[in-house]
Amino acid sequence: MEPFKIATLADIEAVEATPWEAREKATSTYDIFAQSARDYGDAPALTFVMTGAPDSKAYTSSYSQLFADITQTANLFHAHGINKDDVVSYLLPNLPETHHVIWGGQAAGIVNAVNPLLDSEHIIGIMNAAQAKILVTLPPLPGQDMWEKAAQVAANVPTLEKIFVVNPLRYVEGMEDTPLPVPALDGIEVLDFTNERAKHPNDRLVSKRVFAHEDVCAYFHTGGTTGVPKLALHTHANEVYMAWVFSNLDMSETGETFICGLPLFHVNAVIVTGLGTFQGGTHVILLTPQGYRAPDVIPNFWKTVERFKAVNFSGVPTILSALLELPRDGVDISSLRFAGCGAAPLSQELFDRFEKASGLSILEGYGLTEGTCASAMNPPHGERRCGSVGLRLPYQKIATAILKEDGSLDHFCGVDEPGVVLISGPNVISGYKQEHANKGLILEGEWLNTGDLGRLDAQGYLWLVGREKDLIIRGGHNIDPAAIEEPLATHPDVALVAAIGQVDAYAGEVPIAYVTLRPGASVTSDALVEFARENISERAAIPKRVKIIETMPVTAVGKIFKPPLRVEAASWSLQEALMQADLKTGLVVRNDPKRGLVATLSGEDLNEAVSALKGFPVLFEQ
Repeated sequence: MEPFKIATLADIEAVEATPWEAREKATSTYDIFAQSARDYGDAPALTFVMTGAPDSKAYTSSYSQLFADITQTANLFHAHGINKDDVVSYLLPNLPETHHVIWGGQAAGIVNAVNPLLDSEHIIGIMNAAQAKILVTLPPLPGQDMWEKAAQVAANVPTLEKIFVVNPLRYVEGMEDTPLPVPALDGIEVLDFTNERAKHPNDRLVSKRVFAHEDVCAYFHTGGTTGVPKLALHTHANEVYMAWVFSNLDMSETGETFICGLPLFHVNAVIVTGLGTFQGGTHVILLTPQGYRAPDVIPNFWKTVERFKAVNFSGVPTILSALLELPRDGVDISSLRFAGCGAAPLSQELFDRFEKASGLSILEGYGLTEGTCASAMNPPHGERRCGSVGLRLPYQKIATAILKEDGSLDHFCGVDEPGVVLISGPNVISGYKQEHANKGLILEGEWLNTGDLGRLDAQGYLWLVGREKDLIIRGGHNIDPAAIEEPLATHPDVALVAAIGQVDAYAGEVPIAYVTLRPGASVTSDALVEFARENISERAAIPKRVKIIETMPVTAVGKIFKPPLRVEAASWSLQEALMQADLKTGLVVRNDPKRGLVATLSGEDLNEAVSALKGFPVLFEQ
């Protein structure tokens, strides 16, 4: 079919005139790659570069080769005991083999993505919840600790039977033929992924599997960094739908290039610059094992765009902010048309400056793992409203609602009335692997409670105004407040703790904590920050500051009430920026139920104040 051009809600409704059930679509993610191999053959599908240097050697796979590698990987897993309901976990950086494991694993059984930056305790918890039989990871190599974590997993995950190790040295110039060090572990078999895979056919599935739309294909962990993260159940139907949408949004043409710098344990990289682009015949550039975190990627990003004639990339506001400071020095980036942005608040100032400097369009979007990837996006061919996350995607529904005390639906909200954001559609998961986590997730048998707060305007644009589940989003990194609150609460002088996100010009938010002390306590804020540093395992969750207050705000039923703390924290952060600029501008911050944090400026030096406060994700008024 011809891609559809989305400009307004009416365009979405026109697409939906043909029911989703009547649309021609794949039956599985494996079918998508089979079709793409037939349609695009020798065209480039995936290019990997080991470093961000402009002359870094590029390793390219055609669509035919990618499909063959995926098929061979599926046969490898099947030969080692993976069937439809068995789980392969991967603890890997961004490598071509990571894609092979994801899609080959889904063709054989169920794939479980694991963030390698998590500590061993959480990785073990995730894999025990998934009941993983196979783990794919790296061997002991300088500069990474994945094997150390894998060894701890092997000793603490009873269902694990085998570990396969991938050799990244084959992509290092001059080391392509370096033998892979395959380590030994007591009680578990460790195998070379490449050598073992080569023993299996790459032209057919040996299992002769017949896929069903509702077969579970992936477990993606979601939520915070304390306890065992919840595992969202993705079906082939969920991921096929999401790929279909992205391949038909008319943001690129077959053969054009997308850049992937986000990690392949996250749904954005897997679906947006992964499955959806592969379905559309797009060429994906996989930027280094560390993606954007590699030290030479951002400094050379514009040269990478020029080298590969990229038309699109996905990122978070901190990436856009860093790119904005890069000199272009005559580098040609005219191929770029869109930059997808999500996961953290984007300020109007950054939005305007980036578009003006780069000439491309920022498409803010909204989604969550429980919605497979995306539910709303500013229309590529329509009005892009900064601060809004755009219109719903075709065949999905978005509503805002007021919930009862027990979490059930009370009533849907009217236009511009804020409430809890609910989503429905073929992208919505049926639930979590852990049954206890499903309470209150699906309302009325249809609506997924996102836990976010927002409003829908008259044209159908969604505006987020808060997060009911209180995640702190630091540069796109989700931090559960409990990851801060629980360790701080163990301090003998601390009575109550509330962790929140304080607005920040660079990261969008940084974590801070408010505490009340026990009677007679004399601990200082600095001492509590040091205590947090020693007791919080996730570095990104260490609070930037801890403020001691006399009384914690609470609701009528005694629950900690965080909105006034967010206002106070925003005021502190903005006032600090004004003081550093030696400005005496008046500032009052409030929480607007429809617009979120609003700062009113008054008095002297208003223009200078606006400049000093640029980048903060706050709405400013004078």
